[in-house]
Amino acid sequence: MNQNTRAKLPLYVDYKDTKYLSEFLTPHARITASRRSRVPASHQRKIKTAIKRARYMALLPYIAR
Repeated sequence: MNQNTRAKLPLYVDYKDTKYLSEFLTPHARITASRRSRVPASHQRKIKTAIKRARYMALLPYIAR
């Protein structure tokens, strides 16, 4: 993520947008901390929920191999 992330935050985080959600995952498929991704806590919670839903629907991996 770049420095201008806060200006580009969507109002709704969709779990089907795997390209956007994968920006918040480490190479080991862990969710990046909000202090590292530089997003507000409220948006981080929306991202967390969307990533967990995408994992449940098998759109994102639980672990990377």
